[in-house]
Amino acid sequence: MRRVLIVDDEENIRLVLRTILRKNGYETEVADNGEDALAKLDVFGPDFILTDVRMPKMGGLDLLSTLKAKQHAATVIVMSAHGHIDMALEAMKAGAYDYVPKPFKPEEVLLVLRKAEERETLRRENRALKEQIRDKEQFESILAKSPKMMAIFKTIAKISDFKTTVLVSGESGVGKELVARALHTRSTRKHKAFVAINCGAIPENLLESELFGHKKGAFTDASSDRRGLFEEADGGTLFLDEIGELPLNLQVKLLRVLQEESIRRLGDPKSIKVDVRIIAATHRDLNAEVAAGRFREDLFYRINVLPIPVPPLRERREDVSLLLEHFIDKNNARLGTRIRGISAEARKMLLDYPWPGNVRELENSIERAMVLCDTDLIEATDLPDRMLAALDPVQVHLATGELSIKKTAAAVEQILIRRALQKTQGNRTRAAELLEISHRALLYKLKDYNIDDL
Repeated sequence: MRRVLIVDDEENIRLVLRTILRKNGYETEVADNGEDALAKLDVFGPDFILTDVRMPKMGGLDLLSTLKAKQHAATVIVMSAHGHIDMALEAMKAGAYDYVPKPFKPEEVLLVLRKAEERETLRRENRALKEQIRDKEQFESILAKSPKMMAIFKTIAKISDFKTTVLVSGESGVGKELVARALHTRSTRKHKAFVAINCGAIPENLLESELFGHKKGAFTDASSDRRGLFEEADGGTLFLDEIGELPLNLQVKLLRVLQEESIRRLGDPKSIKVDVRIIAATHRDLNAEVAAGRFREDLFYRINVLPIPVPPLRERREDVSLLLEHFIDKNNARLGTRIRGISAEARKMLLDYPWPGNVRELENSIERAMVLCDTDLIEATDLPDRMLAALDPVQVHLATGELSIKKTAAAVEQILIRRALQKTQGNRTRAAELLEISHRALLYKLKDYNIDDL
């Protein structure tokens, strides 16, 4: 980390800085404005960019904005004359590491650079440690450390090489496709295709052709022969997502394929042998679907040979913190944001929330919070309103940022009174005893808070 790109429209400033930095072991390059600096980025590859704020053509703020959009890793330090300190502070809000006031002393520039080097070294070491920890907590592309997910990882490792059909079940958003992909990449089929289809996303009249293919002239729009997904997945894995949505007539044909290991294109009298491992997934209770006559019992038993139920996120709270850090790192890289973490209050809300949409909802919520966040720390106010509504009323009140003891105490009183009345089925005398207040005091509070009998 010894390459510094100096960007300033004054030649004497560039010369002075270049001399100072070279004497102290830095490799340097110079540019007289932001556009010139951008042109030299790829060739020089700076670790640090020392840039003036005010320059012709492209100033320091525009340069910083462009670097952020490009997701360039260089640390930016801005320089600013006394009258333009506000612009330097604005640059720091936009992501610059620090600023150096003009006129500067050589030791000031060197001190800021050394501090930046130390910070980058710590960040890299921290990132390396995180990656080491994550390697232990990552199974293929699945991040988890909860006992339930560890058990699933063991199952995947044990059964991945068998051709036996697997049924992955679980709520929407738990990561059923990730489990299917892990089964594929852990198997000897990993060098062949992994083909996925959502059985509920394609119209019934097109689904058969999509799965099995067709011959030219098989129907009006069949202008040429077409291979289906079974043939595309030959030698590999076919993932049938939401198999519970498969129409009954196609359930019969799928059962035949599983039994005979051959398919027949629409309009073709000949069968084609295929070597495909089937992994199916559903969010439905297929036992109930069988009982209701919407899913064939014989097909259910055929695909349910090796079941893998994936637990919802609310049953594996240990994984939430791990996923939070992962999605912040992922979005920082993808969106060019510089979010360093989550406040204690926001983290508690995220850990307490029941996550009905599971991992998908968590990922979307973190991305939303990072986009809306005004600082480098996600606060409770950056989280979706539905999270506040789903939490305990006390937590909702505290999460609003209310600091008044009087208002908070009143809110807590109302909650406790309502709970006491619920517990005693509306018996005020017993409720007052639970609350450890007099019956008269309870009556006054019921009137003050406009609480009706339960």
